[in-house]
Amino acid sequence: MSNFRGKHILSVNQFDLDSIRQIFSVADQMAPYAHRKKRTKVLDGAILGNLFFEASTRTRVSFGTAFNLLGGEVRETAGMATSALSKGESLYDTARVLSSYSDVVAMRHPDSGSVAEFAEGSRVPVINGGDGANEHPTQALLDLYTIAKELKFHGHGIDGMHIAMIGDLKHGRTVHSLSKLLSLYRDIRFTLISPKELAMPDSVLDVIQNAGHRFKVTDQLEGNMDADICYQTRIQEERFESQQEANLYRGKFRLNQDIYTKHFQSKTVIMHPLPRDSRADANELDNDLNLNPNLAIFRQADNGVLVRMALFALTLGVENIISNYDCDVQWFSTKSEATNNEN
Repeated sequence: MSNFRGKHILSVNQFDLDSIRQIFSVADQMAPYAHRKKRTKVLDGAILGNLFFEASTRTRVSFGTAFNLLGGEVRETAGMATSALSKGESLYDTARVLSSYSDVVAMRHPDSGSVAEFAEGSRVPVINGGDGANEHPTQALLDLYTIAKELKFHGHGIDGMHIAMIGDLKHGRTVHSLSKLLSLYRDIRFTLISPKELAMPDSVLDVIQNAGHRFKVTDQLEGNMDADICYQTRIQEERFESQQEANLYRGKFRLNQDIYTKHFQSKTVIMHPLPRDSRADANELDNDLNLNPNLAIFRQADNGVLVRMALFALTLGVENIISNYDCDVQWFSTKSEATNNEN
């Protein structure tokens, strides 16, 4: 996928290493805008249809923020009950109508394959913000971007790395998509830790194996692992038949500073797609890790804005003219002047 303009972003299967490098290069250029050092109006007059038919905080808000930072405007639909889908309207009809109000659509839906179905009726590019237990391609891209930056800080790259994935690997669409992207690289080792009932699907294991990578499947943390990345996931309770069934696995794998010290290297990077379940019976990532410099979960979330800005720029074909529309961040300048005057 070398030309993104006008294309849907539905699956990580669309990407090769060249397209990933292209996305990351554009994402790097977005840092000054995301950090409010300057702003651009390159998408002034453009509208994002932010359609989230399943609960979301970070993904929904970061898509909107990314579009605003490029100068565009956002129109949102949140929740199935507030949309015409609750009245029996098809995804195709919804797409035909709502895409006419937008220049690009970001969409999340609880059913696997639903975003691709919506895209068939859309008149504008559609970006998948998560479709059930299937895929979450933009999360996988921001995870990979984070991995690349964190490992670069430690002096090496993605090729040859060792990643431990922990938690609900059966329903976790983030680990499905990330595993497929990592499989594009060389000599990756996967340690897949989960209850046996929540193991990584065979379809994902096949991708890993067919790409020539090594993996180990286990239901417990074992010894002192030499993992470069520890990727923790929450129990995806919304994917279970009942709350009672989900509760069987909640808190099965917890990570605190003592467990981290026992099982991981002092430089192992800790990641989580968020939200982390901080309830007492789950406590996936303990608060005692908050001051650990290797806890990358908030850097990970920040990177989501950069990557989503890059995808908007690429799908709308403005990636090479962004700086032509630069202007000052007026509120920040005013704030700085006020602070200086007070001093």
